[in-house]
Amino acid sequence: MTNDLIHDQSAGIERLLEIMRRLRDPETGCPWDIEQTFDSIAPYTIEEAYEVADAIERRDWPELEGELGDLLLQSVYHTAIGEEAGHFTFQSVVRNISNKMVARHPHVFGDESRDKSAEQQTADWEKIKAAERAGKAQRGTLDGVAIGLPALMRAVKLQKRAARVGFDWPTTAQVIDKITEEAAELVEARDTLSHAEVTEEFGDLLFVMANLGRHLGVDPEEALRAANAKFTRRFEGVERRLADMGKTPNDSDLAEMDALWDTEKAVEKAAEKALKRG
Repeated sequence: MTNDLIHDQSAGIERLLEIMRRLRDPETGCPWDIEQTFDSIAPYTIEEAYEVADAIERRDWPELEGELGDLLLQSVYHTAIGEEAGHFTFQSVVRNISNKMVARHPHVFGDESRDKSAEQQTADWEKIKAAERAGKAQRGTLDGVAIGLPALMRAVKLQKRAARVGFDWPTTAQVIDKITEEAAELVEARDTLSHAEVTEEFGDLLFVMANLGRHLGVDPEEALRAANAKFTRRFEGVERRLADMGKTPNDSDLAEMDALWDTEKAVEKAAEKALKRG
């Protein structure tokens, strides 16, 4: 019966749960899968989440389907480990998130009115989350902000939490002034302080830059991903132009590559303007 389920392509989540149980079986499972722990699997979970985001950004829907499956497998993996240790089960995880969604949407599943703005709904959501944190004895303003988040993302979440209790610059201009101050401190540290102190000052500057993004309504993580993509696109253009000349970057110099970069930039800008006119 078990093998029938494993090979039944019409079966749903129960098939995947059974596959994981078989992989983790101490006697007949896969040696690699048996050895895995929460800690060893966690990096794969993070990687799969980023691959989902990458497929979305590239609008590659067949790829997204596969990546969502890989991400789902991570949840199944963690719940299998949790079940073996007696912490929780897949069904209890599903029940927990279902209960949370119902509780956090009283305007959909309860008797509250849906006639409110997105801003009001966000404020209500934060009140519900604050009550949940209080129930977990998370009393501090910053309690519950996951340490394992990407640093820029965590910086913004920490800043948002602090802003809720009034610890925030009132204007964008004040944030920009702070960036100027932190940049000056970084320059001074570079010339006079240790590497550890330079690293600290650099971190302070990045933290304030994340705050500026928040004040401008810009997601720093998203902005940096876009900048990375732009750099990759333009540098690959430089490499193509060098290849047309029978050269590689190693055969070139900064002045030549910089000039080709400017050409790529100009071509890209012209294409963007033509697209807007069209």
